[in-house]
Amino acid sequence: MIDRLLLSFSFLTLFSVIGHAAEKTDHSENFFQHAETWVAVSFIFFIIVLFKPVKKMLLTKLDGRSEIVRNELDEAQRLREDAQHTLAEYQRKQRDALKEAEDIIAEAQNEAIRIKKASELRSEELLERREQQALDMIASAEAQALADVRGLASDIAIQATQHLLKEAADTDDGVSIIDNAIQDLTSKLN
Repeated sequence: MIDRLLLSFSFLTLFSVIGHAAEKTDHSENFFQHAETWVAVSFIFFIIVLFKPVKKMLLTKLDGRSEIVRNELDEAQRLREDAQHTLAEYQRKQRDALKEAEDIIAEAQNEAIRIKKASELRSEELLERREQQALDMIASAEAQALADVRGLASDIAIQATQHLLKEAADTDDGVSIIDNAIQDLTSKLN
């Protein structure tokens, strides 16, 4: 496209210079004897000679620049994909962390319920054990009190009996009662 543009510009310049030179000259003078004609021809020749190297240089620079832009676009695309991949990975990690946190919370709640039940059970067992100990102590105290009362009653009965026997022994009836008791004792032991 640049080739066509330069070629068109060259021909346009050549024709304008030729037309301008033809107007200045007399029809009797030769066209190639004018300096403007040779300047135009030299200019066109100069443009044609420089056209290929300049074109090559421009195209090389443009290709280099387009390659740099293409590489930058490829790098940007790669970075974008890496960023998307990293974002997806962190979102997955966040979901996993939230799930793990929910699991930990649920496990902690279950553990708290288990500990509460175990504590209530231990409290009930402790209360039952203390109640049983209190009942055992009451029963023991009752038994001890009953034994003390019986012991006291027997002591009182023995003292009363001793007192009655002593009074009865002081009388004549008492000696006969003792003799009868001794005789009955031998028959009861056999």
